[in-house]
Amino acid sequence: MRKSKAEIIREYGPFPHANNVGGVTYDGHSVWFAAGDSMRAFDPTTGEELRAIDVPAHAGTAFDGEFLYQIAEARIDKIDPATAEVVASIPAPGHGRDSGLAWAEGSLWVGQHRDRKIYEIDPETGEILRTIESNRFVTGVTWVDGELWHGTWEGDESDIRRIDPESGAVLERLEMPRGTGVSGLESDGADLFYCGGGLSGKIRAVRRPKGKDKKR
Repeated sequence: MRKSKAEIIREYGPFPHANNVGGVTYDGHSVWFAAGDSMRAFDPTTGEELRAIDVPAHAGTAFDGEFLYQIAEARIDKIDPATAEVVASIPAPGHGRDSGLAWAEGSLWVGQHRDRKIYEIDPETGEILRTIESNRFVTGVTWVDGELWHGTWEGDESDIRRIDPESGAVLERLEMPRGTGVSGLESDGADLFYCGGGLSGKIRAVRRPKGKDKKR
């Protein structure tokens, strides 16, 4: 397993009307985050807040290239960002204990915080297709370049870790500074992770390690 200190490139926020950051996602232009009673978007280049959608937004957030997905207590809402309307809902697998959310390969991937699991589910029905065990609390979840990463947060310790999607074995860890929590996680598809900062109201951009430097 490779272990290194997380390199925080930039901090965003706190934002007006958003005292807590839950899930985080990226639509190719804007970073969206869950702020309790709304989903909010900002420009990662300027840090400027762009818009908000007034829907319950309690935990993980995801984007499939067209629609946003948002965990709202015990369900996952599918939201059209163009109209801000909820177009469908499915039950969340953790029945309210859900945390991170990601879209990859036609499925939703849902973190279970204290259950220390990640579920692959059918985005149309909510059926559980696969269960991956972790040895730490699971907060945010993201896929990038065929790699599965998830955030952890226990007490004052938090990290971003790459795990084997079959066995759950930890392959790599990026240790966040002590006291810096990770409440949501998303890749920009390139060199950065966007990490929710919980009650700090901040989102942090963390550099993703280059593939050629990794040691399995």
